[in-house]
Amino acid sequence: MGLRHPALRWCAGKLLRLLLVVLAVSALTFLMVDLLPGDAAYDIAGTDATPEDVEALRQQLGLNRPVAVRYAEWLAKAAVGDLGRSYRTRESVRDAVWKRLPVTLELTLLSVILALLLAVPVGILCAYRHRSGLDKTLNSLAFATLSLPSFVMALLMIYLFSVRLRWLPATGFVPLSVSPAANLQCMLLPAVSIAMVEWVPLMRVLRSDMIATLREDFILMARCKGLSAARILFRHALRPSTFTLVTVIGLHIGHLIGGALVVEWIFALPGMGRLLVTAIFARDSLLVQGCILCITVGYVIVHFGVDLLYLLLDPRLRSPNGRNVR
Repeated sequence: MGLRHPALRWCAGKLLRLLLVVLAVSALTFLMVDLLPGDAAYDIAGTDATPEDVEALRQQLGLNRPVAVRYAEWLAKAAVGDLGRSYRTRESVRDAVWKRLPVTLELTLLSVILALLLAVPVGILCAYRHRSGLDKTLNSLAFATLSLPSFVMALLMIYLFSVRLRWLPATGFVPLSVSPAANLQCMLLPAVSIAMVEWVPLMRVLRSDMIATLREDFILMARCKGLSAARILFRHALRPSTFTLVTVIGLHIGHLIGGALVVEWIFALPGMGRLLVTAIFARDSLLVQGCILCITVGYVIVHFGVDLLYLLLDPRLRSPNGRNVR
């Protein structure tokens, strides 16, 4: 059958574009790390090393070869799952990333859940009470929280809940497999720090779409039937209003990951953020490249999944002749 079906053609084209994005990001990252000032071999060898020792180390690590050659060799190995070894620790990059990836995934997922738990009810309430005093107050509070970066919110959370109230720990990490309760205590403040910033765009998008949906004829018909406001909002108006929200969540995944990397460093979480920052300061290019590749692949997978979910939620975007498939 090949790729005759429009949905299959769309998936193939989308995957090809996402693969090109991964290649472009990996090449740009490799070049930017190579352009960093200083000499990685000198940093690894130490200040007591002689120029001969540094040059021998550069040859041993392959740093004396052109950046294009090194990138081509790295790409060929990465295609079969070999991301190389850290220049400093000699640990496998794949193992180092794999050990810290669950922490970042848990923090990102928990942040998304908390942001949606706050954005969805507030967005529905603001749409239902459009242009009321409550709507204006909630929107003002939302913009006030949006003006604070996630790392500033993290510092405020630490001061309030760890220093003043002493309710939650400011640093430390307990794996989920060891104690779910202790793990939640360690992850709650970092997740709230990210969610308190990221929920505002989600709420604004849902509020805007809900306002438009509540003006549709089928909502008027539901009101004429005497249905309750809660049934109309949650059963009839919410689903048609979530199409843009789903897309925005996918687009914000990159921002969420970026916020998670910074917040991990503040709360001393053993995730991808600390690993990446440490690798950048150490000029460990292979470790930096492995972290960026993992983050990029994760982002494009989420983006592809969101597009598939969008097609499933909105039947107008698919048709037998394929003219409505994006």
